[in-house]
Amino acid sequence: MSEIGSSGPETKRIGTRAQAVKEGAKRSWKVLALLVVIFLLLYYPAGMIMINNIEDDTNFIPSGENVVPGGSRAVDMMAGLIDREINVNRWTANDPFFMPSAALDNMPNYQQGIISALARFGFELTDQIGRTRGSSQTDPDLQEAAGLLQYSGTKWAWDPTISLLPTAASEEQYEKARTSLIKYNKRLAEGKAVFEKRADNLIATLDRISLDIGSSTATIDKHIDENSGSIIDFKADNIFYGIKGQSYGYYLLLKALAQDYESLIKEKELTNAWAQMLRSLKSVVDLNPIVIVNAGPDSQFLANHLAAQGFYVLRARTQLQEISNILLK
Repeated sequence: MSEIGSSGPETKRIGTRAQAVKEGAKRSWKVLALLVVIFLLLYYPAGMIMINNIEDDTNFIPSGENVVPGGSRAVDMMAGLIDREINVNRWTANDPFFMPSAALDNMPNYQQGIISALARFGFELTDQIGRTRGSSQTDPDLQEAAGLLQYSGTKWAWDPTISLLPTAASEEQYEKARTSLIKYNKRLAEGKAVFEKRADNLIATLDRISLDIGSSTATIDKHIDENSGSIIDFKADNIFYGIKGQSYGYYLLLKALAQDYESLIKEKELTNAWAQMLRSLKSVVDLNPIVIVNAGPDSQFLANHLAAQGFYVLRARTQLQEISNILLK
């Protein structure tokens, strides 16, 4: 009987220990859950702050293997900008959801704006500057680079909408474009490639750039017309930074192109006109509000940053057209 009676307290002790273990496990899970929440709260904001970098230094100069002595300064700039945005900085436009930079929107739009300018100029290199006449053969390296720069900036290494197998990521394609540009520039330095410095080639290139930034002003106009005065406008900053990146790309390309066409610009007495056009593009790049506001154009108290940006873009476009008209004479 004593053995049977003694099992009662022992059973209670076992039950108490089991209950304590269960409560301890619950507390552990709560602590773990709290730590996970804290981690996520810190992971995305801290990661976004660390990665976010709108690099708009208008004094940027390419370096290293991107610079080919005796080659084109504009091609050097193309290679340097690609290298900076995919190798020095992080290419953020295709980051998957588990990367903190996936929550960014200004930097991805800015980077894609830069690439869009390089892609447009890449076509002009292929079709106008990089061959002797319109009927002559296109340069294979320039053609390769121009095509690769058209690749979407949002493609990650795995895209199930295309294939269940790994695909080419955006930055991989842009790196190939950079390699092709450097190869072309090396052949140019060796006298084995073409870089025409005639006025008609330059006119055609400037006209295409003018049309491209004109399209951007149409985007601004449409968005202001349909959304200005909205309390919440999540698209205004995307448009603003996309055009800022595009203008930055064109500013540096046209600045470098002035070195390639230095003799022609001096001959046509375009030095001042070219400098004024660059100042207008720089004014677009220098706009740097903390918050992008799309207030009504006639608002008394709030700014409309898209309208301000559009003014400078249109001014640069007008000046590009003026330069083309002078080159025609």
